[in-house]
Amino acid sequence: MSTHQHSNQLATPLLRYEDFSISFGSGRREKFAVSRLDLEIAVGERVALVGESGSGKTLTALAPLRLEPEGAKTSGRILWSGKHADAGKPPVNLLDLPIQGIREIRGREIAMVFQEPMTALNPLFTIGNQIVEAVQIYQPLISKADCMSAAIDLLKKTGIPEPEKRFHSYPHQLSGGQRQRAMIAMALACKPRLLIADEPTTALDVSLRLQILDLLKELQEESKDDGGMAILLITHDLNLVKHFAHRVAVLNQGNLMEVGSTQQVFNHPENAYTKALVNSAPVRDLAPVMPLAPVLLKAEDLSVSYPGTESAAWFKKPARHQVLRKVSFELKQGQTIGVIGESGSGKTTLGMAILGLLGDSAAEIAGTVDVLGHDWQKLKPVERRAMRSSLQVIFQDPFGSLSPRMTVMQIVSEGLDVHFPKLSSAERESRVLDILREVGIDRSALTRYPHEFSGGQRQRIAIARALILKPQILVLDEPTSALDVSIQKQVLALLTELQKKYNLAYLMISHDLAVIRAMSHEVMVLKAGRMVEFGDTETLIKHPRQVYTKELFAAAELT
Repeated sequence: MSTHQHSNQLATPLLRYEDFSISFGSGRREKFAVSRLDLEIAVGERVALVGESGSGKTLTALAPLRLEPEGAKTSGRILWSGKHADAGKPPVNLLDLPIQGIREIRGREIAMVFQEPMTALNPLFTIGNQIVEAVQIYQPLISKADCMSAAIDLLKKTGIPEPEKRFHSYPHQLSGGQRQRAMIAMALACKPRLLIADEPTTALDVSLRLQILDLLKELQEESKDDGGMAILLITHDLNLVKHFAHRVAVLNQGNLMEVGSTQQVFNHPENAYTKALVNSAPVRDLAPVMPLAPVLLKAEDLSVSYPGTESAAWFKKPARHQVLRKVSFELKQGQTIGVIGESGSGKTTLGMAILGLLGDSAAEIAGTVDVLGHDWQKLKPVERRAMRSSLQVIFQDPFGSLSPRMTVMQIVSEGLDVHFPKLSSAERESRVLDILREVGIDRSALTRYPHEFSGGQRQRIAIARALILKPQILVLDEPTSALDVSIQKQVLALLTELQKKYNLAYLMISHDLAVIRAMSHEVMVLKAGRMVEFGDTETLIKHPRQVYTKELFAAAELT
């Protein structure tokens, strides 16, 4: 069914925001996070609410359940039909309902899937117990055995393997995709009329993202017998929106910029902000690697294993768990090698092994890592510490990797204190200012703290911290996955510019294949710790040899 046909057939508003606003503070200090929003969601419809961080997406999604933060002031109306429409009654304004009335609607009529299932699920209870609790809310009179059976059926319906076994598992014992499926099972236990999914795929690999959205489509189709379920998807992943939503609403700084069918918004955006958002895909602008460029980093048969957890006979040690299996590659000056693969494929372990950050764990490392002509494993701690200025890392989460108690000056200059302790205060400050200017940060940032900056600015500070030591090799571990698409584009352009200027070598770990395509000269594909393919980026994308690689690229629509 086309989007146009769908919008014509669905005319019953299930949820309607009318002149809705959320603000914080009062008087002159009052700040609107969402301003005079008008939006409706019809029965059986899929609407995507998109926009950058701080645009008001999540606050808009939380408001119908009255889960807005303390101190938030709401105005306007949020009209809910739900069971009232089934009974022929007029819709109710959710903002006027007492808290007891809202509790009757939460879960039963409007359910929510949160962004991070690990924090949304209770770590002290099994997955099964948490779903049973949700089932009991909807059907309080059925027996515990029937509740357990219903919970197992929900796990099965959401595609979790061995549902009877997983029923007794705790959240930490499930993969990211399985935890998200368990969250969806809990949300669907009460057969809601509206499912709000707040960034439900952010932490998942591209193939798992499509699986989760396909699952939501299937479950929505099955809900027709119960009156039909609508879905409000909150996301900044525009590629997924194309495949999922009937309509798209674009928010910017709390203002609704544009609403329309998915096809219309993506192919013929009217608003300038929407046009910029739609055209924010990363651009490939790499300098070619020089033919005689020296090899800066070399791995040969690199393997990493951890102690096994499965019980064995009393006279035998449990088999070790192999995370990385005989990976070999060479990284040249001015070159970027992209590392891709699903969760658990060994991408991050490879990066940590290269950096020498697995030594204090129970990891057993085999093979060799050669950094600037030195065997990394055989270096003494003092020698390795001296070489760390040449091999730096930029982590995924710029907020988590920057100390909240340190100013930008202290964060960026910390490496200088270790590797160049004889620098005077003036020389140290001069170097910090030079590198901050290089990454686009003003000198006024020196005395400020990380929480005072946006995500993109924090990542620029993290890049400055790494570059101030003038490294030759940078390990980039998902450097843009926590950023909005337009900010991501800016950071990737900065990394490309810095690589050209300083002839840096990058080992880029990512599950975003669009980023890998834009940034990498060559691509390494990992599966279950093995390198299944390696080669020139464009050649590999156009002509992948392995089925696994074809599936990865197909999921990201790169073929």
